[in-house]
Amino acid sequence: MNLWTDVFLGKAANFLTAFVNVFLMIFNTSHMEAKPVSLSLDDYRLVFSEEFDGNSLDRSVWRPHNKEGLRKGGYWSFDQASVKDGFLTIRTEYLDNGKFGSGWYTAGISTKGLYERKYGYYECRCKLPKGKGMWSAFWLTNSNASKVLNDGTKGQEIDVFESPFYYLNGERSWKITSNIHYNGYELQTKYKNVRITALDNDPYENFNTYGLLWTENEYVFYINGHEIARTSYGGVSREDEFMILSCEVDGAAATPTFGWSGNIKRNEADSFKADFIVDYVRVYEPKQ
Repeated sequence: MNLWTDVFLGKAANFLTAFVNVFLMIFNTSHMEAKPVSLSLDDYRLVFSEEFDGNSLDRSVWRPHNKEGLRKGGYWSFDQASVKDGFLTIRTEYLDNGKFGSGWYTAGISTKGLYERKYGYYECRCKLPKGKGMWSAFWLTNSNASKVLNDGTKGQEIDVFESPFYYLNGERSWKITSNIHYNGYELQTKYKNVRITALDNDPYENFNTYGLLWTENEYVFYINGHEIARTSYGGVSREDEFMILSCEVDGAAATPTFGWSGNIKRNEADSFKADFIVDYVRVYEPKQ
């Protein structure tokens, strides 16, 4: 396929995703309850702790996810991920002279081949990026999730959270979405929107924790230690998976287009930049 075909198909897919997401926001959005079920970690022990200390990413833990280069409406470059003062920052911005030419740059980093496991409680404390036409995410997956196996137990993409709602403005934008994918990413894909959750604070100005309890029987999703949803869709992955922290630009073939997160060209400042700031990533396992 040529560039124009890629962009056309990308636009069609983005419009379809945006349409479906509007439907989901109407029928599958919940608010943080006044007294939601809370998670106790008393029976768990910490087995992975990335506090982002030092002045650079620990390359024994993190690597570029998949590979650097073309990614949806922009490019992924490991250079867009930096560590300072105990925080990881993934910056999304337009670069005239970027590594792969002019365009929108951001990053996706993962623990693939460096730290992989199954089951346990996974948690990320972070502040979401303030930008239309782009989104951040904390997710788990393995190579089988992109294959047509018709078996979710071999591996799934587990989106603990994705943040495509900044374009809604104001308190309407205080939402995240949690999703499950497997069986590839073409027409045969299996997909479930677990829940869209409206937070009780501004997640673009405040740090919140987003967690996943993964057991043999189900996934349970948490915000700030409070349960927001649970599912056993696809049978639950029973294979090792790795963690990913990423930002994406809506579009295709490095061409930004309208999608479920809006359009990145609609941001107000000409020199628009958005930072996904991560305080820590931690993993716990049951003591027994």
